[in-house]
Amino acid sequence: MDWAAWALFGLVATVALTAALISAQLAGLTRLDFPLVLGTLVTEDPDRARVVGFFIHLCIGQGFALGYAAAFTLLHRATWWIGALFGVLHVGIALTVILPLLPGVHPRMASQRAGPSSTAMLEPPGLFALNYGVQTPVVAVVVHVIYGIVLGLLLRPG
Repeated sequence: MDWAAWALFGLVATVALTAALISAQLAGLTRLDFPLVLGTLVTEDPDRARVVGFFIHLCIGQGFALGYAAAFTLLHRATWWIGALFGVLHVGIALTVILPLLPGVHPRMASQRAGPSSTAMLEPPGLFALNYGVQTPVVAVVVHVIYGIVLGLLLRPG
C-alpha cells in the first residue's frame, strides 16, 4: 500500500466530503452540522466545537480512507464506481447504525427515548438522520459517494 497516497488522498476525499456537507447545510438542504456534532463531544462552545469537530472529522475520514485503500488492495483494483459503491455502503452503515447510536454516548445530545436533559444541546439524529431534515439522507448519500469516487480515482491498489 502506498502510505503517502493514502494519507494525502484520504485528506483530499475527507475535505471534499466535508465541504460538500457544509455547502448543503448552508444551502438549506440539511440541518446536519457534523463538525458541530463531533466537536460538542468535547466542548460546549459551538464555535470551538465546529473547529474541533472539523479536525475530528478529518481524522475519522483518514481511518475510513485506510479501510477503502485496504479494500481496493484486496480487490486488486480501484475505480470511481467501486469507490462510489463503497461510499453507499459507508453511508448506509453511518445512517442506520452509527448516527442512531450516537445519543447513547454523546454527552450533549438528547435521546429519543429519554428526551432532552438540561445539558442536551443537540437533537438526536434518528434513523437515516431524518430529524435533521427530510433531505438529509440524500445529502449524506451524495457526499459519501463523492468521498468514495475521489478515493477510487486517486488511490492505486498496492
